[in-house]
Amino acid sequence: MKLLDGGRAPNPRRVRIFMAEKGIEIPLEQVDITKAEHKTEEFTALNPVQRIPVLILDDGTAIGEVSAICRYFEETRPEPPLLGVDALDKATVDMWNSRLQMHLLIPVAQVFRHAHPAMAEMEKPQIAEWSEANRPRVMEALRWLNDRLSKSAFVAGDRFSIADITAMVAIDFLKPARLAVPEDHTALLAWYDKVRARPSYKA
Repeated sequence: MKLLDGGRAPNPRRVRIFMAEKGIEIPLEQVDITKAEHKTEEFTALNPVQRIPVLILDDGTAIGEVSAICRYFEETRPEPPLLGVDALDKATVDMWNSRLQMHLLIPVAQVFRHAHPAMAEMEKPQIAEWSEANRPRVMEALRWLNDRLSKSAFVAGDRFSIADITAMVAIDFLKPARLAVPEDHTALLAWYDKVRARPSYKA
């Protein structure tokens, strides 16, 4: 088994943090997206949407998408639970993880991909107006995430979960997108200090 990885890109990092929390160690094979290695015929045969990461099982089965890879690890290594422990908990974790992916991580990515000069060759066409349109969406998501964390120890409840991983990686992605958490979002900033002190943060 191995993980086709992509360095500091947000989605591969989400999987590596998930693995670190589980204590899972498998070989990582780097796919350099700056060299369009994810566009090759070989990689496309594994993942037709040409996105990293991809988990390759011992029998050659390829699993793409962060949620699917993490689900495989959760089912094969249940402890510690990062996707919930009962029906309500699992639904709550999934709800918050989906919200953060759709309404925070993806908008941050759109700000970055459509404005940063380094993305000009990869994002064609770059649409500056789309970058600007996503900025207020990011700030609105940060507002309701701060409100949530003023009432909850972690994003989905009392335990660290995949929702915290998605939120943490999205917050880290703010810097290259030239965005920042407002200083008055004290609950969010306190949570961020807490989760980035976890050993898995460096994965």
